[in-house]
Amino acid sequence: MSKLLWKPSAERVAHANLTRFIEFVNRRHDLCLDGYDGLYRWSVAEIPAFWEAVWDFCGIRSSTRHDAVLENPTMPGAKWFRGARLNFAENLLRYRDAHTALIFVREGGTVEGSVTYAELYSMAARLARFLRAQGVGAGDRVGAFMPNRIETVVGMLATASLGAIWSSCSPDFGFHGVMDRFGQIEPKVLLTADGYFYNGKTFDSLARAAEVARAIPAIRRVVVVPFVSQKPDVEKVPHGIAWTDALANDATELDFAQLPFDHPLYILYSSGTTGVPKCIVHGAGGTLLQHAKELVLHTDLRRDDRIFYFTTCGWMMWNWLVSSLATGATLVLFDGSPAHPDPSVLWKMAQDLGVTVFGTSAKFINICEKAGIRPGKSFDLSKLHAVLSTGSPLSAEDFEWVYAEVKSDLQLASIAGGTDIVSCFMLGSPISEVWAGEIQKRGLGMKVEAWNDDGKPVIGQKGELVCTAPFPSMPVSFWNDPGDAQYCDAYFRHYPGVWRHGDWLEITEHGGIIMYGRSDATLNPGGVRIGTSEIYRQVEGMEEIVDSVVVGQPWQNDVRVLLFVVLRPGRTLDETLVKTIKSRIRANTTPRHVPEKIIAVPDIPRTINGKKVELAVLKTILGEPVKNKDALANPEALEHFTGIAELAR
Repeated sequence: MSKLLWKPSAERVAHANLTRFIEFVNRRHDLCLDGYDGLYRWSVAEIPAFWEAVWDFCGIRSSTRHDAVLENPTMPGAKWFRGARLNFAENLLRYRDAHTALIFVREGGTVEGSVTYAELYSMAARLARFLRAQGVGAGDRVGAFMPNRIETVVGMLATASLGAIWSSCSPDFGFHGVMDRFGQIEPKVLLTADGYFYNGKTFDSLARAAEVARAIPAIRRVVVVPFVSQKPDVEKVPHGIAWTDALANDATELDFAQLPFDHPLYILYSSGTTGVPKCIVHGAGGTLLQHAKELVLHTDLRRDDRIFYFTTCGWMMWNWLVSSLATGATLVLFDGSPAHPDPSVLWKMAQDLGVTVFGTSAKFINICEKAGIRPGKSFDLSKLHAVLSTGSPLSAEDFEWVYAEVKSDLQLASIAGGTDIVSCFMLGSPISEVWAGEIQKRGLGMKVEAWNDDGKPVIGQKGELVCTAPFPSMPVSFWNDPGDAQYCDAYFRHYPGVWRHGDWLEITEHGGIIMYGRSDATLNPGGVRIGTSEIYRQVEGMEEIVDSVVVGQPWQNDVRVLLFVVLRPGRTLDETLVKTIKSRIRANTTPRHVPEKIIAVPDIPRTINGKKVELAVLKTILGEPVKNKDALANPEALEHFTGIAELAR
């Protein structure tokens, strides 16, 4: 049984947006819903009524109202909000006043700039005029090879105002990584900074941007934003123009193109570690409505909040964060290493800027714990009321660390979803309890279940994450995917008509969710299946171990578990530590999952978004090619696993 860590006060519940929404639904439909669980059951039983209520409660702006909420309620194929005409950027720029919209903080915690909502609108209007002059219109693509700066947000808003499609990737991608993405979608305009800072070092971006511009004939202009220098040499880049010159016009108003609900807004990319990334197209209406629900109801965001989420522009959490503009809140943008010069830098930033919602990763929380950081003792976090975590499952021990060392009275919302839906399947509830190691609730309107091997929903048992009813933020398509063949294969091959997400989870008796990692990376020795995160919870809770990765290697007509650990400096993997690790795993998981071999390595390969790549590790061990190493933040780490199969004998 999980440990109860937090219960919202009666006052907090009474003032929550979610409570007002329940009252709104009750009045509209003459109901007596009480609390989150009752609302959730209604939201998945009456899906059209629920999403229409979200539309109205969150004040979605459209020039034409819809004729029908949901037609053809099947997956794939569901059609949402027929007849509605809207613009995504118009909904994010509904405020045009002196309230601070964006604050940019560079690595090390230095505040480099901020803009008000009025200034943000003006900048977007001028960039939109420039883009239109380059021939950018509805359906065209604009690519961003950008750090997480104010100009990046301006670029997205200007693009969306025209009905063009925005796509971004992190500037630490190599040339081939960028080409695997932008080479497929052929943007007309590319935004790039001249470089970026990471871990105390300065990196150039112009050389790679120039290569990309030469390699993609569709690119007509490359807009260069100064970051690492005051006046970058734009002549180094084909079709280059300085940011200030692109904005050197007198546009004062944005002409927001009014488009159908499912008009393409974003192209996001699958991780691409096993092949060329899939280009996932997300619609404007579905993204807007889903993010409004998650930010207003699940995160309790309002105009006086200051929200921060550590993310690059190549991760869907950037898209999620930027949608906070629709609430009128202040967004804190950070670019660089979250641990330079040390892991306390983001907590100090939260103090200095009065951050109320602090978003991070499970990995960062674990780093802070192991580094002995005590944010609540070192900094004034009195304004902080929520901590959000995603990227990988957050262990029960790290839940407890947050309440002991950050703040005892806050909502800790572990959230999970992904690039595929540009949103969450399960996330927080500001009116519900927090249990150690559990995501609070399934998302409203998301009919999420755990299915066993027989394809039956189970409670209190591990199973496949499926969603059995359509939702608005399903991708509208994959790019260049005739007949939706790749799309259907990605989500509906296992269970026709049911979304299979590829995660392994358990829904608890009180409605919480425990995540166990990717279902395609589960360990299955002797036919007993276990999630990789169950091993990580045991191993990474040990003081001697900094990081780890575990895989199941085919072995003698079965599977054996191989565990690789990164040790804290000064530690050695001696016989005593090996026995301790094995004993801990045996006692807290199952004897079948005790590793056959435990091997020390200097680093664990991860995606640029910080996720472990168990399948890439296993392929390397088996001597199979990892096709797209450019998708990794540290591809050189894979070299540590070459030849391991023989070594491990």
